[in-house]
Amino acid sequence: MKNNKKGFTLIELLVVIAIIGLLSTLSILALNTARARSRDARRVADVKQIQTALEMYYNDTGSYPATASVTAGARLYSGDSTYIAAIPKPPTPTNDGDCAVLTTPVYTYTVDAGNSTYTLKYCLGAAVNDLTDGLHTATPAGIW
Repeated sequence: MKNNKKGFTLIELLVVIAIIGLLSTLSILALNTARARSRDARRVADVKQIQTALEMYYNDTGSYPATASVTAGARLYSGDSTYIAAIPKPPTPTNDGDCAVLTTPVYTYTVDAGNSTYTLKYCLGAAVNDLTDGLHTATPAGIW
């Protein structure tokens, strides 16, 4: 008698399913890493945008704005001039790396008593260019 079996064995099907599962797991992990890096790149871009608005404000008024005027979602303006339509909020989720320990996941702006300098604190979950992960500070002197 001739054996004319067509189809796959159970072992062959299980091997194919295992390979597909492994490949999908690896692609999801790579995608999550890319998402975390894009959130960090956005954080750096947001801080630079805020710094630019603060410097334009300083050039027009001769001082930096009060701490209360630079909050997430608020407009930074003086008179008829708008320097930034809305102060950006950090991207979510904020549980990247050391950023998970922050109780308030916002960019923290403080100005000195004479309104002549400021500090802007932000957190990165991983290294971005020459910036390491963790809590960072931006001032009129630069971003680090």
